[in-house]
Amino acid sequence: MNIREIDEKDLEDVSAICIASFSVSVAGTLSDEGVSAFLKIAASDAFLNRMKEDNVMLVAECDGRIEGVIELKEGRHVAMLFVDHEHQKKGIGRMLLSSALHYVRADTVTVRASLPSVPAYRKYGFECKGDIAESAGLVYQPMEIKLK
Repeated sequence: MNIREIDEKDLEDVSAICIASFSVSVAGTLSDEGVSAFLKIAASDAFLNRMKEDNVMLVAECDGRIEGVIELKEGRHVAMLFVDHEHQKKGIGRMLLSSALHYVRADTVTVRASLPSVPAYRKYGFECKGDIAESAGLVYQPMEIKLK
């Protein structure tokens, strides 16, 4: 498994992994508005625009195939963390998070975790902070992890 920075040539695959994983694990828990909002965020052109910002995007690659992605925004917020549904529960998410933490520029890392992903983030050491909230139809649990 190789963790590396995203490249423009990866964008279609990254978008497809995010959308497929979201569709299986999260979409059924959201309104049409939330699904639509996510599809816009996960589109390859949206990733391309965010590549030009202060975001770190890493992919997990095995035998030339991308199996997961993480996006760290402003050096302090996990904006995306998705693993290909067929490769989940194999430590890829943990490896991506661990690699992304090298780019953190704060004492605390936050995430707006989809409700189905809360158990995974707890395993990674995140704690719930605040009440469940909604933005543009996306329902999330604010979580954070304090770094040493």
